[in-house]
Amino acid sequence: MRGSVLVRHSIHSRGIHSRRSQLIASALLAVVAWLLSGAAFAQLPAVRTGDPVPRDVRDLYDAGCRYLAREQDPSGTWKDNQAGPGVTGMAMMVLLASGEDPNHGAYRTQIRRALRSIIASQDADSGYFGGKGGGHSSMYQHGFAMLALAEAYGVVDDRTLWTEEEGSGTGRSTGEALELAVKLAVTSAKKNPLGAWRYSPDANDHDTSVSGAILMGLLGARNAGIEVPDETIDKAITYFTKMTGPDGQVGYMGPGGGSDATTSIGVLVMAIARRKDLPKYKLAADYLKKHSQGIQQQNPYPNYTRYYRAQALFQADVEAWQQWNEGLVQELKGQRQADGSVVAQGGPDGGAIASNSLTLLALAVNFRFLPIYER
Repeated sequence: MRGSVLVRHSIHSRGIHSRRSQLIASALLAVVAWLLSGAAFAQLPAVRTGDPVPRDVRDLYDAGCRYLAREQDPSGTWKDNQAGPGVTGMAMMVLLASGEDPNHGAYRTQIRRALRSIIASQDADSGYFGGKGGGHSSMYQHGFAMLALAEAYGVVDDRTLWTEEEGSGTGRSTGEALELAVKLAVTSAKKNPLGAWRYSPDANDHDTSVSGAILMGLLGARNAGIEVPDETIDKAITYFTKMTGPDGQVGYMGPGGGSDATTSIGVLVMAIARRKDLPKYKLAADYLKKHSQGIQQQNPYPNYTRYYRAQALFQADVEAWQQWNEGLVQELKGQRQADGSVVAQGGPDGGAIASNSLTLLALAVNFRFLPIYER
């Protein structure tokens, strides 16, 4: 796996600087082809990359980014009661999803500090991101840190990450750290009878919440070009189908009877894994759409649920997501704080940084900037 990183590293800078130009050129060619085909007179697609972001969304998000930027510790972490590489990764993804250039934009320093912090926290031998909290937070930290690295890989130019003025010492590249993290997750799945995950890398039990965090990290890494065994993904998706009840609810540790969050996780991972053909996906997606309204006011884990619900609805049904998103924006406008945060307290979702990051990442679907948000 390491060799493939070295090969990709030789084209890393060229890929970073050309990515946006390629995307723009591809979009222009698609528009020309569409016009020439006569399809311009047909109904417009439901989702377009260039769709304008509502001003309320932009105002909330920009204020939230400024809040996170101010709260970051010089070490690159965010101090929280669940601090760790996963929480740092969540906050970094918020800044990456803002639309600002991660290499030259307003949050360049914060993003690079966070990236160094995440990589430095990784165990050099196992690739594990255990996190400060340990125990129940361990594999959650690993999953979110892995996803954050995947979203930064190929977008953040890390050639001078460890040698620039504000940096110190030497460290692994983003790609090398991501491959190590993937290796740990794959090895952990092989030890698990169901190919799922729990709080510890060596766990024999499972739950769909931790498994969702790890699987999203693996899917993000695969989308970024990192080698992830098909067997690992396939077994994990089979696990989620087994956890889906006949009514479409995805359970926590057994079939059905789950929460809004676990059902959203199930829909999301099956969609990102490109398994919308599965009958269990259709059941879960239908359940999700039927119960999509009002959940942000009626859930003991509102920020965690928002994070997954936004992405799952967007993947399953754009119109359902748009309706839900409008309600979310109105709710957040009413609870926005003077410091720019959108969540006043951490509550059961974690501390203030984790809670705000989760909710801001739910809003970030409006931008469709992070690779994992592509539909």
